[in-house]
Amino acid sequence: MKPEILMIARAMPSVMEALEAAYTVHRLWEAPNRTEFLATVAKNARAICTNGGVGASGEIIDALPQLEIIACYGVGVDAIDLPRAKQRGIPVTTTPDVLTADVADLAVALMLTTTRRVVRGDTYVRSLEWANLGEMPLTRTMSGKKVGIVGLGRVGQAVAKRLSAFDMQVSYTSRSTKPELSYPFVADLLELATSSDFLVITAAGGSSSRHLVNQAVLEALGPQGILVNVARGSVVDEVALVAALESGKLGGAGLDVFANEPHVPAALLKLDQVVLMPHHASGTLETRTAMGDLVIANLAAHFAGQPLITPYPN
Repeated sequence: MKPEILMIARAMPSVMEALEAAYTVHRLWEAPNRTEFLATVAKNARAICTNGGVGASGEIIDALPQLEIIACYGVGVDAIDLPRAKQRGIPVTTTPDVLTADVADLAVALMLTTTRRVVRGDTYVRSLEWANLGEMPLTRTMSGKKVGIVGLGRVGQAVAKRLSAFDMQVSYTSRSTKPELSYPFVADLLELATSSDFLVITAAGGSSSRHLVNQAVLEALGPQGILVNVARGSVVDEVALVAALESGKLGGAGLDVFANEPHVPAALLKLDQVVLMPHHASGTLETRTAMGDLVIANLAAHFAGQPLITPYPN
């Protein structure tokens, strides 16, 4: 008999097909009544398969007495009740490394797109403003500028590596220093923002980093400064961000994540110095396939009684 798993959020078709071939998959997102659905599958569900945005609440974890593992399609665990999982002795797996390059690539793309006003330029051509009004207003240079990275983990380091090709001066702040790296560490985020032309957020989400980038930090970055966020929307005080952009106290922003996804503040939609993406930094066929393969491999290892491939250190 196939092991039964609770799937909290959909995955790409190839992943769904592989999971359904190996397991009895219960699709929570399709249930008209979640409470009744959970009660129906609770006795037999031995695994949760979810993603970083949806996670797994303590309520769901407690609803499954036979739960043995939580496999997360992503690296963010702020939406998973880790203390509850730990209390019950339930391991959590994530999909690190395989998405690092794509997320770092998008961070750099957002920096360039925002600084050089690529979206505005595209509209300028399509709307015939170029033909009717002449040259578009000048943009600004990215190469050679100063960038502060908030959180120098896998993605942060990959961003820093890419920016070295632009001759940028990279500094960072993080929960711990990286003495093996040559980038200067700045303990105070406000100081880092003050000395940077760009602030790139790659820090983990969760309560400890909530609104880490606040009004003071945004205003320290300044009217020519650019904020880029490919981490979690919760790291930025979104109300303060909108206010800083509307008042001109912040120069621009490239955002892949938001506080209440998929809902984006209406004010951000109206600002042409802002570039918006739908939480899609890892959204390439290659990366999402590799992430799915890792989820499948972790589940297979667990049910075979073998060591997990990428357990989250909980």
